[in-house]
Amino acid sequence: MERFDYVIVGGGSAGCVLASRLSEDPSVRVCLVEAGPAKQHWSIDMPAGIIKTMTDRKHNWMFETEPQARLDNRRLYWPRGKVMGGSSAINAMVYIRGNRADYDRWAGAEGCPGWGWDEVLPYFRRAENNERFQDDLHGVGGPLNVADLRSPNPLTGIFVQAAAETQLPVLDDFNGPRQEGAGLYQVTQKDGNRMSAFRAYLADVVRPNLKIVDMAQATRVEIDHGRASCVAYRRGGREETVAAEREIILCGGAVNSPQLLMLSGIGPGAELQRHGIAVVADRAGVGANLQDHLDVSLVQKTVTKLGFAFTPAGFAMIPKAIRDYRRNRTGLLTSNYAEGGLFAKSDPALDLPDLQYHFLPVLVNDHGRKRIYAHGMTMHCCDLRPKSRGRIGLKSPDPLAAPLIDPNYLDHADDMAKLKRGLALARRIFSAPALNAHAGEELFPGAAVQSDAEVERFIRSKAETIYHPVGTCRMGSDADAVVDPQLRVRGVDGLRVVDASVMPSLIGGNTNAPTIMIAERAADLIRGRIAA
Repeated sequence: MERFDYVIVGGGSAGCVLASRLSEDPSVRVCLVEAGPAKQHWSIDMPAGIIKTMTDRKHNWMFETEPQARLDNRRLYWPRGKVMGGSSAINAMVYIRGNRADYDRWAGAEGCPGWGWDEVLPYFRRAENNERFQDDLHGVGGPLNVADLRSPNPLTGIFVQAAAETQLPVLDDFNGPRQEGAGLYQVTQKDGNRMSAFRAYLADVVRPNLKIVDMAQATRVEIDHGRASCVAYRRGGREETVAAEREIILCGGAVNSPQLLMLSGIGPGAELQRHGIAVVADRAGVGANLQDHLDVSLVQKTVTKLGFAFTPAGFAMIPKAIRDYRRNRTGLLTSNYAEGGLFAKSDPALDLPDLQYHFLPVLVNDHGRKRIYAHGMTMHCCDLRPKSRGRIGLKSPDPLAAPLIDPNYLDHADDMAKLKRGLALARRIFSAPALNAHAGEELFPGAAVQSDAEVERFIRSKAETIYHPVGTCRMGSDADAVVDPQLRVRGVDGLRVVDASVMPSLIGGNTNAPTIMIAERAADLIRGRIAA
């Protein structure tokens, strides 16, 4: 059995950061275990390759939820990264930190001292190399490159103009002093290629004290006398074990980290016993508190052909797109598709924006898995702070089986109300003069869907995830929290969780940049650079 100081389970956004930062100290030995491949496929490097990775089992867990009672009993599709870089290798690359008030809520009402805005901002800045902004809110020189889109589609600029015609503010920086308004997203790209956490933190790192084991799915953490001692994993049909002298750090994300804790005997005692798993630590909070941004889309054809499309005119663009990408890393193959953004309030009396929009100059249905052969545009809208809570559980004691995923969407009536108001605003923007000049048939919800009841039925039939699950290993100071504010698992020594699962509540935006921030701060906590 090989022995290391630190064993990190999961080579996603957080795991790549930790492996890089901890191994900077040549006196410690670090092992990173990842279920997917380390080799990066062209579809990961090329931004437009998201079309392929969305349904590629080699790089994507391709989870499904339990039937959702308030969404017509549908099983929703949950893509999650299964490759070095994790979901940062298959996501839409949108760089958003969330609202500063979210972190102050963590530190205050949610019992996580040290995680307020003033404490986390230095770690956002440490991670970042922003190509455009150099100020007190942005970092320069960090490993994670943040850039403007090289070749945004003209239709995206028209969307921003339409938002302004709807009396919404226009922003050039969603991570600046104010969040409310419309603009183009910055993205985690460099020179027209995706900048995943792996590319940012590990791809060029060769250190004798760092070992990366890919294609190795962790099956359990072994606990000896109350302390996490080693990690068992399956690789190539064999089970192997690696030991940790100091700590084991789970970085599997909001789905895989709680599943691995439960497989290791840490979780709700009654559930573990049902599956024949010996209870090491009866922790009811493991897998609970699941939160996600539920999303509903306005999908409309255009009478002009500015956007991307699976049509003869769209296919005619491909030869030039390939030339542009190969020669200059420009053109439509550098698009993240979700080019435009908007943060808005569902009620003017609110203190913070509670709706986020992603504008795409292409028709999208069912995560792009169902093709629409026409030119058009899509406006995604999600409720940033849902009140519904779900859970991750076990379907089986088999560590290679998919976990039970029950987001319990729309359990709280306020969540439906906000989505309905959000869809109404999207329609107003699409009806503004700038976009209306291009607008054709509304495909979803469809022009006939107008009444409150009709809109609600549409949402129940078509709403999907926008890929931001968090909260299933909640951080806090109370006895029910899974990890303490230093991210140490309560009830077990030598074990931490560092990923989006520790977020006590959803932040107001995309969750990749906050996950990287959490790992940057965790590295300092582990190395004793900041007070515990």
